[in-house]
Amino acid sequence: MARTMKGAMLLGPEEIEVRDLPVPEPDDGEIILAVEAATTCGTDVKVFKRGGHPRMLKVPTLFGHEMAGRVAARGKGVTKFTEGAAVVVANSAPCGECDYCKRGRENLCTDLQYLNGAFAEYVRVPARFVDRNTYKIPAGLEFGKAALTEPLACVLHGMDACELDKYGPGTEVVLFGAGPIGLLFVGALARAGHKVILADPNPPRLAVGKELGAWKTVQIERGGGQAEKVKAMTSGGDGAWVGVDASGVPEVWLDAISVVRPGGLVNLFGGCAPGTSIPLDTHAVHYSELTIKGVYHHRPDTIRRALEMLADPDFRADLLLSAEMPVAETEAALRAMIAKDALKVVIRGGA
Repeated sequence: MARTMKGAMLLGPEEIEVRDLPVPEPDDGEIILAVEAATTCGTDVKVFKRGGHPRMLKVPTLFGHEMAGRVAARGKGVTKFTEGAAVVVANSAPCGECDYCKRGRENLCTDLQYLNGAFAEYVRVPARFVDRNTYKIPAGLEFGKAALTEPLACVLHGMDACELDKYGPGTEVVLFGAGPIGLLFVGALARAGHKVILADPNPPRLAVGKELGAWKTVQIERGGGQAEKVKAMTSGGDGAWVGVDASGVPEVWLDAISVVRPGGLVNLFGGCAPGTSIPLDTHAVHYSELTIKGVYHHRPDTIRRALEMLADPDFRADLLLSAEMPVAETEAALRAMIAKDALKVVIRGGA
């Protein structure tokens, strides 16, 4: 194993410095992951722009959290994985002991620990992550696609929250936002046999949505106020049973609430900036018996399910992988996402 590694350090808002850093050594129960692929995501863009994250990291720090690679070294007591094993490491690990964990809601764990540092050649994986949220990659699954496990796991958690079984097979779902998360939603919902109406301002992204199985697509304007246009695309124009926001835009949250029919469910998946609020039509919520949910993160169960889904060659999540770049070009990769020139970029550790 090398003695030094390249790592992208976040120093502040839109300030990244690629440094030569010592390769970490594993403590008891830990592994060192040689990163083969780390994918960029919308959260990384937010972290880059804001210079940090209220829950997950504080600068200066290595960052990036969607990762797949090989076990380069093991600490004392690690028997679950051999050196050289291909694995996916989730970016969080629950305690397994609090009330939320015992109820199967590990994403709300009172001691949820986060792991960052994927935009580097090596990552030290703490013992809790090794024990509770690291998984072998199925044979034949390429590292770049395997790195999508974390965002797909979030999507599967979001799908669980949609209570689709209650509405039956072929449920019409309106989905706002054709970014990477929205497109993974499309692919997973279509795979389950549901009819997705995908709304987004970007025609090339809508085209990817069609490839992933969207039933209908509709180009909308930015900034919200598009509910009637999208609702007209539903059967009979009566609205969908389920509306999902994957944009994180407050005005679009309102559209997602407005496109569902009475008795429908709204999944507010896209996270808005801290301190954001929206006006709520209490009359509609009450008399139409709407269910409105906030949905966050993933659970170990959805990590396992996501990895299994990605191993199926027919699930074309790789359509989201727009480019590959080395660690040294991490900033360029994030700026390509900001410019909407890329959906996701695979950062190759090359360790």
